[in-house]
Amino acid sequence: MYYRQMGSIPKKRHIQFKKEDGTLYREQVMGTKGFSGTQSILYHHNMPTKVLETKHFSNPEIKFEENSSLMHRHLRTEKCTATSDALFGREYLLGNEDLLIGVVKPKIAMKHYYRNGDGDELFYIHYGSGKIETIFGSIYYEEGDYIVLPIGTIYRIVPNTEVMQTFLFVETNSQITSPRRYRNEYGQLLEHSPFCERDIHGPAQLETYDQTGAFSVLTKARGSMTEHIFQHHPLDVIGWDGYLYPWKFSIHDFEPITGRIHQPPPVHQTFEGHNFVICSFVPRLYDYHPEAIPAPYYHSNVNSDEVIYYVDGNFMSRKGIEEGSITLHPSGIPHGPHPGKTEASIGKKETAELAVMIDTFKPLKVVDNALEIEDRAYMSSWNK
Repeated sequence: MYYRQMGSIPKKRHIQFKKEDGTLYREQVMGTKGFSGTQSILYHHNMPTKVLETKHFSNPEIKFEENSSLMHRHLRTEKCTATSDALFGREYLLGNEDLLIGVVKPKIAMKHYYRNGDGDELFYIHYGSGKIETIFGSIYYEEGDYIVLPIGTIYRIVPNTEVMQTFLFVETNSQITSPRRYRNEYGQLLEHSPFCERDIHGPAQLETYDQTGAFSVLTKARGSMTEHIFQHHPLDVIGWDGYLYPWKFSIHDFEPITGRIHQPPPVHQTFEGHNFVICSFVPRLYDYHPEAIPAPYYHSNVNSDEVIYYVDGNFMSRKGIEEGSITLHPSGIPHGPHPGKTEASIGKKETAELAVMIDTFKPLKVVDNALEIEDRAYMSSWNK
């Protein structure tokens, strides 16, 4: 990320910053890795510690299947229904100790403000548009946007209820950043990066509420959900600056890296976190060696699990896949093109496919509820 400033802030850090009535705005340093990671400084109308009541809200429990066979999996998320908001409507499908993956199809605005105290969250907007209200300001989203919400960010998602909404989400226990190999020692994105700072957008406007009352904020941390009743509106920030804030990046701004022969998945990498990476498959020219085979070679993920969320287009190496499909190709066994797909790719010049890939470096488990939307015939689909 890069430095950004919004609203009103004092000339220097940690000095008096007074309101018109002579009282102080309250300064809050919000950062990662103690005081050695990325951070921002926010200025509140009220003390961010003013809480009327704290109470246990729930213990979210995710049950994973036990003793499953090692096999490729296919989940049809079009069978997931829109039932609630972007928090309580989440359908968890896959996970391990580093992250949780699922889809949500919100019908209404979030009933509570919310913050994840365990790690960053990422949403990929497959369908829909709307607004995410945060303490750093509001982000307006549309189809194709990745939204990154840093740990501890108080937010509320307000979808445009006139259009269908479908998000892929990733909840992590770490920070989500751009790939290290695309940044120089100063953090600037390099010339060979498939995107640059111009493609990254922070909040569009800072909405500040100086209101008192009882306002509910749910905090997820340490395996449970806590409700904090604030004495003031949680979005009371008058200004902030720094390197830590929510941001968005459109998959349509990802510039694909191509070559004479088939390029490996790392060229599609868009984000990284602890023990995982996220990649973007976008419309691109195929390989241009005269004897090139555009379809990927068969490969064994001996140290990682591969998840692909299919967004749009005809994915050239797969049969029986549709919009919203999720495939899981686990480590330990090879995977690759379906029968006939290798031969069919020869001579093709380009692809219009759109997909999001998540590779994890620890095995993923399948959530029990995901079995209800599974295509059980997927493992045998290479035999046809």
